[in-house]
Amino acid sequence: MSLSIGTEQIAVKSLSSFLRCMDQDDACRKAAKSYMQKLQAQDADRNGQAWNDEAYRAWINRFGTPEEAAAKIKRDPIGRLGGLADYLTDCNDQCVINLLGSHAGKALALSLLGANVTVVDISAENAAYAGKTAEALGVSLNYIVSDVLKLPIAEHKGRYDKVFMELGILHYFIDLEPLADLIEQLLKPGGTFIIQEFHPVSTKLVTTRGKRQIVFGNYFDQSLHTRSVAFTKHLDPSHQSEEREERTVYLREWTLGEIVTTFAQAGLIVSRLDEQPNMKINDIGLPKLFTLVCVKPGGTKQIQRKC
Repeated sequence: MSLSIGTEQIAVKSLSSFLRCMDQDDACRKAAKSYMQKLQAQDADRNGQAWNDEAYRAWINRFGTPEEAAAKIKRDPIGRLGGLADYLTDCNDQCVINLLGSHAGKALALSLLGANVTVVDISAENAAYAGKTAEALGVSLNYIVSDVLKLPIAEHKGRYDKVFMELGILHYFIDLEPLADLIEQLLKPGGTFIIQEFHPVSTKLVTTRGKRQIVFGNYFDQSLHTRSVAFTKHLDPSHQSEEREERTVYLREWTLGEIVTTFAQAGLIVSRLDEQPNMKINDIGLPKLFTLVCVKPGGTKQIQRKC
């Protein structure tokens, strides 16, 4: 990475490069990780404020009332799983947890398909919309309003057959290690972690303007960026134009190598990594999404615990 000093750009080693070379018990590494945890907590508070500011209204604008959203899910629950459908098979009677589950559309679809689903998300407004939708569907949904990194692990350790996350969530984490460690602890032996996320090439490097593909960024950039919270695009134009500081969040974009390596180093076995292409005409040839599937070591002959 580079550092600006006056008019000069000086190449320097990033913090991450130093951390990779340090032993786990190194005092400097521990101090750096402690500081990153403090930044993460500050970011979580800010993200919580943003996602508790009119998210409910945004989901009504996008999906309709909870009753209307429920009707769409009930009509085609597998279809509502979208690109995750092929990865979330055989969930009947399984314990599944959806981290940063937002409005819980996919979690509720899994509930209809027989899964016992828990959602964790920082937004009470997301929980309210999800709860009303679950009520309209006639299914039970355990929705925990919490920063995922503050989830009481003693109550959830080793309970879940599947942990899944999707689309636009990893950038909320300044450090991926605590998240990966949490997921490893949530899973039963033999359990599966599935994450479907926007491909870093499309979020960090290449954009399309007209018929031209333009390199706009630094793939290896590790800095934090401010951005409007995702749901604001679903608000009425009059509300979109309102400049509210609490709707701004801090994001860290990760490379594909950083993501895969972090989950592997947490003790999970990488089962597959699929890259999905962008289907827009002008973006043919560029990756749009990736899906990472990891398995926690252990057999299937474990004693099954109640969710």
